[in-house]
Amino acid sequence: MPARANRNLLIIAGVLLIGAVGRAPITSVGPLVADIRHDLGLSSAASGLLTTLPLLAFSVFSLIAPRIAGRIGLERSLGLALVLLAGGIAVRSLPTQLWTGTLAVGAAIACFNVLLPGVVKRDFPDRVAQLTGGYSATQSVVAAVASGTAVPLAAMAAGWRYALGSWALLVLVAVAVWVPQLRHGPVSAARPAVRRAPLPWRSPLAWQVTAFMGMQSLCFYVLVAWLPTLEREHGIAAAVAGWHLFASLAASVVANLTVPVLIRRLPDQRLIGAGCAACIGLGIAGLQWLPWTAGYALAAILVTGFGAGMALVVCLSLFSLRTRDDSQTAALSAMAQAVGYLLAASGPVLIGALRDLSGSWTVPVAALCAVAGLMAVAAFLAGRSATVTVAAWAPLPETSRRLRSSERP
Repeated sequence: MPARANRNLLIIAGVLLIGAVGRAPITSVGPLVADIRHDLGLSSAASGLLTTLPLLAFSVFSLIAPRIAGRIGLERSLGLALVLLAGGIAVRSLPTQLWTGTLAVGAAIACFNVLLPGVVKRDFPDRVAQLTGGYSATQSVVAAVASGTAVPLAAMAAGWRYALGSWALLVLVAVAVWVPQLRHGPVSAARPAVRRAPLPWRSPLAWQVTAFMGMQSLCFYVLVAWLPTLEREHGIAAAVAGWHLFASLAASVVANLTVPVLIRRLPDQRLIGAGCAACIGLGIAGLQWLPWTAGYALAAILVTGFGAGMALVVCLSLFSLRTRDDSQTAALSAMAQAVGYLLAASGPVLIGALRDLSGSWTVPVAALCAVAGLMAVAAFLAGRSATVTVAAWAPLPETSRRLRSSERP
């Protein structure tokens, strides 16, 4: 029994450490984009690829990761992803391997996103909520620290390459903690295989959840990529801009802890979903059109970060609330992440291109406000108290006509 308890503790520590490195290698890039552009001579659109490439990897590997786990197991798949992440971070800092390393970082984190919830549910079925909350909070907190310390680390370590590469050290710690799991099977007894539900491509409700997932991810990663640059063009020092991104991510942590309480008390998620879209839209608008004095900018950043944190919790909750069993939840999650991250991947590049073409941030910010408006519509539709119809999971052509009537509020 003590050995079993010790292994449980090691798995929990491994889960939290994977959470710690699951977003920081991406959020640490935003505050350093201007330095990277200057050093490598990148355009705004090319700089946006630093955030877009991981999202493209998220989209592709959301469908590939379960197949890898089916061949070599969850533990080995996550261990392989950790090694890939450490290698990607190191390679990204080399003079000519920025894009290769960035793609590897995205592929590794995509495996975390898809596979880690399966480990939690399999080995700790009675503590899913607590461990998932701990994983998400750790991910958000370390991501916030990564954005706030990026510029000071670059100054201390003589350049952005060292600041980005330093995160490989924390990944190696996670590898060391996870290694014991490679020698063991699941903690719990083996369970029968769960039916794999087909992806609900025919369901309007599933597409509404997917649209909300994609647009909230688009807004978040655009802010991660371009908020520090926008601030620097308004005269904010690089170090201050990095800490402002930290404040935005910290506000999202507060939302992560607050929104679950509201979800339990309200009959559906329509108002919460529309409210998070409103926070994001108003906050983004404030960044461009409020004066950058008397704390207005910081207030807008906090509102935007809180809205982004709300959106993430609502989105993850919808995967379960709009489905009837675990296999359907997994299928809806795979569909929403594959399509949603593909949509989100276009955000940083398009916003960077709009910035280059227009010569200011007015047009890009207006475009983001329009996306937030569309996100509110998608959230209101996806937040209805309904589930994806049974017909949507059956790959039969004649079922598609029954969808609209069965997916009513």
